[in-house]
Amino acid sequence: MAQMENDKRADGLLAARAGHIDVLRGLLPYVWPVGRRDLKIRVLLAFVALVVAKIVTVAVPIAYKAAVDGLTGQASGVQPGQISAVQLAVVPVFVIIAYGVGRVMMIVFAQIRDVLFTKVGQNAVRVLAKETFEHLHLLSLRFHLERRTGGLSRIIERGTKAVELIIRMAILNTIPTVIEGIFIAVLVWRYFGPDFVAIIAVTIAFYVWFTFQASEWRIEIRRELNDSDTEANSKAVDSLLNYETIKYFGNEELEAQRFDSSMAKYENAAIRTFYSLGILNSGQALIFSIGLTLCMLLAARGVVDGSMTLGDFVMVNALLIQLYQPLNFMGMVYREIKQGLVDIESMFALLRQPAEIVDEPGAGALKVADGNIRFENVSFAYEPERKILTDVSFEVPAGKMVAIVGPSGAGKSTISRILFRFYDLSAGRVLIDGQDITKVTQASLRAAIGMVPQDTVLFNETIEYNIRYGRPEASVSEVREAARLAQIHDFISQQPQGYDTMVGERGLKLSGGEKQRVAIARTILKRPPILMLDEATSALDSYTEQEIQESLEQVARERTTLVIAHRLSTVVHADEIIVLEAGRIVERGTHASLLRQNGLYAGMWERQREAEEALEKLAHVLAEEPGFVVDAAGNRVAEPVK
Repeated sequence: MAQMENDKRADGLLAARAGHIDVLRGLLPYVWPVGRRDLKIRVLLAFVALVVAKIVTVAVPIAYKAAVDGLTGQASGVQPGQISAVQLAVVPVFVIIAYGVGRVMMIVFAQIRDVLFTKVGQNAVRVLAKETFEHLHLLSLRFHLERRTGGLSRIIERGTKAVELIIRMAILNTIPTVIEGIFIAVLVWRYFGPDFVAIIAVTIAFYVWFTFQASEWRIEIRRELNDSDTEANSKAVDSLLNYETIKYFGNEELEAQRFDSSMAKYENAAIRTFYSLGILNSGQALIFSIGLTLCMLLAARGVVDGSMTLGDFVMVNALLIQLYQPLNFMGMVYREIKQGLVDIESMFALLRQPAEIVDEPGAGALKVADGNIRFENVSFAYEPERKILTDVSFEVPAGKMVAIVGPSGAGKSTISRILFRFYDLSAGRVLIDGQDITKVTQASLRAAIGMVPQDTVLFNETIEYNIRYGRPEASVSEVREAARLAQIHDFISQQPQGYDTMVGERGLKLSGGEKQRVAIARTILKRPPILMLDEATSALDSYTEQEIQESLEQVARERTTLVIAHRLSTVVHADEIIVLEAGRIVERGTHASLLRQNGLYAGMWERQREAEEALEKLAHVLAEEPGFVVDAAGNRVAEPVK
């Protein structure tokens, strides 16, 4: 059993490494971007600057040795302790100056590298983030309904931060650091012999082995940290988006507990991350210090027996200290790259997520002449075991209005999603002017259809921005005219900022009716040949609904219109009414003919009439009570004090 677990763990590590290699390979086009000669030149110059910095770094201990030997007299054959003013004059002052210059040049060339490469790294971050953002909009509605917005935003945030770190360390630091290690090994062999090289080699081997093992252990902790961070952020965003619902039920404490439970996981993982970092750093220091001490003991013995100078002693120390920096850096590089890969692998997983709905190769643009819509034997299921529509066939003639009604869950709104091709069908097809919507581009299809949804969500921008979203290039006068047709211009004009009034997150600063009228204005401005109304007036009171209905009828008069209706009173003038039940068409006809059939539609009509009459009676009763009046929407409110 233990062997099986070890084998599984080993297979998992191999899979992870293979995935990490794919990620690194995937990043290369962003470091060496096609068509960006300026960025390629920057990469080359940055690499040259770094190599020069490494050469200078290795040369500094040699200058240090020469300066010490000159000051002690050993470079000119004078015994220590017998240095005179004349002998001090023999000291190669230029070596000391060279040492100082070398120290400065190490930093200067490193900064030149950073300055040159910054634009490359930031361009990679921007391009990759943009590609991820665009790809998210290409993914299906099904994908977005199953994911949490907060989790997605966190994945993108961590991934973009990791991009530059991985590119910078993997491309511009790892190879030059290896070169520096080779330079140091050659110098140690040249000046001090194989014994020193052997000690250094064993030290490096143990150091690298320990670093890699400890880093692999820490990667699992990092994954836990990321998962708990994503979970906490998802809950926070979800909670804030549902602020009103939380207040309605007084569940602030419940939300705080849910968030705190995720943060407790994050806290535990973060503590383990810092503990493991302390163990890693301590182990690295111990291994290197043992190697450094052994080399210094050998050098001290050489100074005592006269085979080495004092300059050799300090050079050994300087070289090993110099070696510790790239070694420690390599450990940090490996650690950061691995952690960055964990951060970015989720982002690359998003990029690899295939789009469920794609244009066929060579798909052309939809050409709308009349706007005739035809559903032919359409069947659809969100899941194989959950059928929504079964063998649905109907036609919306050009310039006519067809309404879809039925009980809740009958599949009415699914029809609108199919028309926009948010999903592909299980069977059948949908035609617009004889063109199968799966054979044309999605962009041209959606450009031809105007949508007023049941639940309007606005951008946290101005009212004008939200109306203009229907056609961004529209003129100011066209925006104002669309608002007038939607019966919202007067309301906007009464606001202190007018059309520059901010609507708040998801439009929460506006009432349901005001949001709906903005959505109607937005669609009017788009001027599509086909109009789709998904319970477009459901959020409005009876008085406003009548006004909006008149505007919608005027707008729909010249367009093919498909209406998803809850209030049957809004579709009594439709050219045809289709009644859905359990995903099947059970009745169809005009309002009058459906009432004569005395079937499902007639029953729904009667129930709505009874409900409206009951509301009217209640309004009259409340209106007769002293101290209260009834507003235009039928709500009982306190009578103003006179």
